[in-house]
Amino acid sequence: MGFRFQKRIKLGGGLGLNLSKSGISPSLRTKMGTFSKSGYSVKTPINGLRYQNSGCIILFAFTGLITFLIYII
Repeated sequence: MGFRFQKRIKLGGGLGLNLSKSGISPSLRTKMGTFSKSGYSVKTPINGLRYQNSGCIILFAFTGLITFLIYII
């Protein structure tokens, strides 16, 4: 079994930087889930269960923008 290192630095407003052994990546947390450059994960009503997809970066940008607009309004 391997070791895994991950640390999140909060920047405010749901924005953050994730630090891991593979590098640094930005992410956006909302009430619905988390969006990052590697994909997104969506919360479900069942505790401990989430849907995760490592989709296209264009899809990430579009869904992130929509979520951001909904979050502000």
